[in-house]
Amino acid sequence: FWTNHARFEGNPEHLVRKMTAKLAHRGPDAAGIWNDSVKGLAFGHQRLAIQDLSPAGKQPMLSNSGRYVIAYNGEIYNASELKAELANDSSVSHDWKGHSDTEVLLAAVEAWGLKSAVSRFVGMFAFALWDKDEGALHLVRDRLGIKPIYYGKSGKTFLFGSELKALKQHPDFEGEIDRNVLGLFFRHNYIPAPYTIYQNFRKLEPGTILT
Repeated sequence: FWTNHARFEGNPEHLVRKMTAKLAHRGPDAAGIWNDSVKGLAFGHQRLAIQDLSPAGKQPMLSNSGRYVIAYNGEIYNASELKAELANDSSVSHDWKGHSDTEVLLAAVEAWGLKSAVSRFVGMFAFALWDKDEGALHLVRDRLGIKPIYYGKSGKTFLFGSELKALKQHPDFEGEIDRNVLGLFFRHNYIPAPYTIYQNFRKLEPGTILT
């Protein structure tokens, strides 16, 4: 979450743990938290270790330069090809710490920029990326929309995550039903993107970068 409260109210780590605990069934191998109390921003992550089983693959992960922080869900299928391309690029300097596609993703963003890097990714993914230099938060979803990401604003807080039930754990979450969406649900038997059942909350559409 990202809040414009003057300071975090209460213990941000306790709050993020409460939110990410609702996602533990999808990532039972490890849990991680990163927060910037000055910016009022916090990331939480539940890890399902696949490509790199070591602690080097833990998230949230910082980029090699420290500029970017990511919480990422999914898999980049062509990560090994991208890593080789980065290794052969003389303009790129990277000290590889592990074997995760998360690290390759971050290195690609640092080398080529976000939009160019995402255009080269082949896979299923949804991630939140914080750019410390620009003070910008990016939410990104794969072209087919295989991995979900939800976002919205309640009060002074911007909430985002891979499931709505994680967002519901935040004390600022209001959870008013969007009655205008009910017609879509009864018509399709599900709620199509970009809508959700809650007012002021949306599902990021496939192939979208929200900044």
